[in-house]
Amino acid sequence: MANNILESFSLKGKKAIIVGGAGDLGMAMVEAVSQAGAQSVIIDFDERVFDICENFKNDGLDVSPIKADISNIEEIKDSYAKALDILGGTIDILINSAGIQRRYPSEDFPDEEWQKVMAVNLDAVFYFCKYAGNTMLKNGGGKIINVASIISFLGGITIPAYAASKGGVAQLTKALSNDWSSKGICVNAIAPGYMDTQLNTALINDKIRTEEVFNRVPMKRWGTGDDLKGLTVLLASSASDYMTGCVIPVDGGYLVR
Repeated sequence: MANNILESFSLKGKKAIIVGGAGDLGMAMVEAVSQAGAQSVIIDFDERVFDICENFKNDGLDVSPIKADISNIEEIKDSYAKALDILGGTIDILINSAGIQRRYPSEDFPDEEWQKVMAVNLDAVFYFCKYAGNTMLKNGGGKIINVASIISFLGGITIPAYAASKGGVAQLTKALSNDWSSKGICVNAIAPGYMDTQLNTALINDKIRTEEVFNRVPMKRWGTGDDLKGLTVLLASSASDYMTGCVIPVDGGYLVR
């Protein structure tokens, strides 16, 4: 007889690294995999990462903090090594949820801002996937979840670096899936829509743009981190063992309107 379906969603005994886990969406994803049973490590540049992990521990969750600047390749290497050490030398789940946003007209986009966005949003995703992928290949497999965006499918306005980086995340997800899925690593991406996060504060405070967004969102509301929790657990668990290379929108219906 097959196992109870709910057992396939359990992450008990699994080891997870969440990059950007102190952000609004990342924090929800940390909570999701931790509540499902995983031991987790957050890597984030925000000083709040220590208080966030303390709060999780007070709730009975096994979550540890590492502060690092993931725009710096040496700090990526160092933080991954530290996280792996905390997890006992193995990793089952990698979540890349870090992201930054800069808005300028394309013709005036500062070179240094372009480089920063690409370093955090795309380069760091590849490097963490590479390092975690090597560990997972040695250990027989794992689950990688990248955070793309509906802007992976669209162009946006005054956000050329963000659009390019998130388009890159979607394509990187597919490329890594092609390389690794036959070796036991499932690589998927979640593409959030318009979410109520600090990243979108300027947009949320703009009544005209909010109205424009809601005209395209059939659910007529902003998404939240809670809206990503179920899909995160699915993609991190054995319930999704035949899913790979997917870029899954969580957008309240925006893309089909």
